[in-house]
Amino acid sequence: MRTSIALIALLLPGIAAAQLVDDYNPPKAACCQAGPAQQLANTLQDWNQLGRYHADNEKLKAQPAEPGRVVFMGDSITDGWKLTQYFPGKPYVNRGIGGQTTAQMIVRFMEDVINLKPAAVMIFAGTNDIARNNGPQTMAQVQGNFQMMTELAQLHGIKVILCAVTPVSDYGPRPMTTGRPPADILKMNAWLKDYAAKTKATYCDFFGAVVDEKGWLNDGISRDGLHPNDKGYELMAPVLSAAISKALGN
Repeated sequence: MRTSIALIALLLPGIAAAQLVDDYNPPKAACCQAGPAQQLANTLQDWNQLGRYHADNEKLKAQPAEPGRVVFMGDSITDGWKLTQYFPGKPYVNRGIGGQTTAQMIVRFMEDVINLKPAAVMIFAGTNDIARNNGPQTMAQVQGNFQMMTELAQLHGIKVILCAVTPVSDYGPRPMTTGRPPADILKMNAWLKDYAAKTKATYCDFFGAVVDEKGWLNDGISRDGLHPNDKGYELMAPVLSAAISKALGN
């Protein structure tokens, strides 16, 4: 019943704006509406996906925190990073979730980062904010989200590694620079580098490791102009390793 009421509320603006027509030719309806409706209801209940890593977090919290633990907080680029392959033997924990923006990461920062008691957190985000995954935002609003995560981590004695937003390209099957303008990426990275210096966080320059002469993501190191392939992660891994060593004072 609640799902039905919620769907009616969502549809009301469209109903109010509707007009009578001479010819009945509605859009083709998909089969089995109950399934998509329930999926939408479930998504709205866990919009920040706190449930994604809940069980894994409970297991980690039941054990002593490993020295040198680093949590990888990010979006799909982090989510797809095979940590055991690129950082064998390291106590690194992946908490990336595809499609997420910095606002969603703030809400799960306590559960997915702080409560795991890491020595450091790598924050690698921003590209989905620029792409307006959850609607338009100002640059200042996104910067405020980075500030909140940084201050929360530092308040709990966790070292912070702020990672540059990686460039995108139009070399893939569809252009990426339209939805993620290179100029916005440059502005975000300039701010991240400056903010890291002001707050004694460590800046990790992924951008410089993978950009080409056009300011795009190098051809051949991505499957779609946004997400790195194995060659892309190979270029990024040593940059991050150096940043982690610097942050932890190794």
